[in-house]
Amino acid sequence: MAKSSVLYQNALFFATLFLLFHGNFARKSKRNGGNGLEEWGYVEVRPKAHMFWWLYKSPFRVDNPNKPWPIILWLQGGPGASGTGIGNFEEVGPLDTNLKTRNSTWLKKADLLFVDNPVGTGFSYVEDKKLVVKSDEEAGEDLTRLLKEIFNKNVKLQKSPLFIVAESYGGKFAVALGLAAHKAILSGQLNLKLGGIALGDSWISPEDFASSWGPLLKDVSRLDDEGFQNANSLAEQIKQQLSKGQFENATETWSALESDISSRSNSVDFYNFLLDSGLDPLSTTTTTMTTNVGLSKKLVFGRYSTYLSSLRSYPAGNEGGLGSLMDGPVRKKLKIIPDNVTWGGQGGLVFDALESDFMKPRIAEVDELLSKGVDVTIYNGQLDVICATKGTQAWVEKLKWEGLKSFLSESRTPLYCDSEAGTKGFYRSYKNLHFYWILGAGHFVPLEQPCIALKMVGNITQSPAT
Repeated sequence: MAKSSVLYQNALFFATLFLLFHGNFARKSKRNGGNGLEEWGYVEVRPKAHMFWWLYKSPFRVDNPNKPWPIILWLQGGPGASGTGIGNFEEVGPLDTNLKTRNSTWLKKADLLFVDNPVGTGFSYVEDKKLVVKSDEEAGEDLTRLLKEIFNKNVKLQKSPLFIVAESYGGKFAVALGLAAHKAILSGQLNLKLGGIALGDSWISPEDFASSWGPLLKDVSRLDDEGFQNANSLAEQIKQQLSKGQFENATETWSALESDISSRSNSVDFYNFLLDSGLDPLSTTTTTMTTNVGLSKKLVFGRYSTYLSSLRSYPAGNEGGLGSLMDGPVRKKLKIIPDNVTWGGQGGLVFDALESDFMKPRIAEVDELLSKGVDVTIYNGQLDVICATKGTQAWVEKLKWEGLKSFLSESRTPLYCDSEAGTKGFYRSYKNLHFYWILGAGHFVPLEQPCIALKMVGNITQSPAT
């Protein structure tokens, strides 16, 4: 790329960032806003169920007729964590939580569409508590309705392939959405090109993850023999409960397993085994939590927030200190958030409603996507515990896809970043299944290894950007 072109794009990018939070934003309608460089709004996916979305258009866009500029739909985990908050400001959006430029933003490779999914998450809300989704499939159906509203009315967006990129529990939503969207595309109800699905440290098979924790943590010296044996015993109990369809009981045992591991490992961080969990008010209750699922839910968010806070220079609080940002400057900018909606205020409802689905595997859905020819990419951080690479590899080996044996026999290719020394990961691919092992990263790969994550997403989307 010519030097003058690079300088122009950089100037455009920083001008865009200035406008993002300091410009005047025209509201396009009662439920939609934007300035041409970004758009946001609500879609009523069901009566009285409102989903919030936020689309950033990349200033780095490259027009190439052979490789159309891609769009990434980012799906956060939890369930109940906000994509427009965490994914946007913590991981891959144009600005960080201090509203400073993120040099590793994924806008360098694609447009970014963030969604607060399911309804009740982030700025999304329901007018009746009974309207929160109770299954991954329902979440996928709501997301499909959102995509219909956004893409069917915009011919320009239809020219760009859409890549669904998910993190943590978001992976379960991603495969449900992938199947629902694929069906809607074939029937002519949804006008978009599905480029593929990427599952980052995704909660696809809870049984395999729970079974991986004991061996992993013993190998890295965070559990002794007794802790290892107890973890395996509880993991076996989870396996038996799942085989009998006792999903809520399995969630209870999962809670007890996390508690036992925390107490025996001196509070290992479930998002990075090299660290201890942070000492916030929620994580200090770890040793007293046995099968109290309500407390466990709080602990999940507490660990999630504290771990992210440890990687950024701002105080921990509501989902990593994001609450004051989202309900402050962001709300003021957006202008369309109802007065009675607090960012993340209904997140607990989302987790509660999905309790019976929380421990259900979604391996069969990945199999179905592969059989339909959809590109599926899996990436995992080396240091993650909650969705450990050992567990991810275990569920991948359970796939019934006809190309699995060939995929497993393929050699891995080492990955590097030009600006950083050393091996950054490994890659394996066969037909439409791809796997990235990301070294030195825990659960939040884009935040912890931004250089290789950006390079990876460029490969996934086949972005024309260099």
